[in-house]
Amino acid sequence: MEKQASEKLNNFFSGFKKISFKKGETILRPNDEPNGVFYLIEGYARLYSISKNAQELTLIIFKAKDIFPLRWTLTGIPNLYFLEAITPVKLYRAPRRDFLKFIKSNNDILFEISNRILIRFNGLLKRMEYAMFGNAHSKVASILLVCAERFGKRGKNHATIITVPLTHQDIAKLIGMARETVSIEMKKLQEMNLISYRGKNLVIKDIGRLMKESVLGPLD
Repeated sequence: MEKQASEKLNNFFSGFKKISFKKGETILRPNDEPNGVFYLIEGYARLYSISKNAQELTLIIFKAKDIFPLRWTLTGIPNLYFLEAITPVKLYRAPRRDFLKFIKSNNDILFEISNRILIRFNGLLKRMEYAMFGNAHSKVASILLVCAERFGKRGKNHATIITVPLTHQDIAKLIGMARETVSIEMKKLQEMNLISYRGKNLVIKDIGRLMKESVLGPLD
């Protein structure tokens, strides 16, 4: 069903305008009325908020086949966050009215979107748990596990390659920590031979060993 739903979504959105954004470009701003429903074809984008003291917190990283902004699309509630391209991105933009008509007449699409929302909600719950418990070391290990689950690709020797390019600053924005602290903990993980880099992509060498360093610790 998931494959058929994805094909239907591709076919639907491909009938509308394709647009591109450069790395670092803002796609949406808080309280701006979105000019359509976006379907990401290529690249990565992040949804984030900014505190009064100018600290950024990344809420979601979108990848290919993600749809946004879903809350505004389904409920009409205004968008309150920034949406930025963290790599060059290509996407389709469909009118909201057309998209709502499409999902109302395709129950399998509505089911697939509901499933995606629940998966994303579960990811946010995990991040809340990681942010509340543990020390800096375990929090960094934990967010790397979350990224591996969502963006991981199996490599050689059971390694997992995180396909979205993440800087130490990007990781810091995911867990609300200082970049300097994240850099210290990332160096420790490298010295423990748990992570490495392949170009700009982070490689987790052993998910099981990294799990032992996380907030949750080893799974018995």
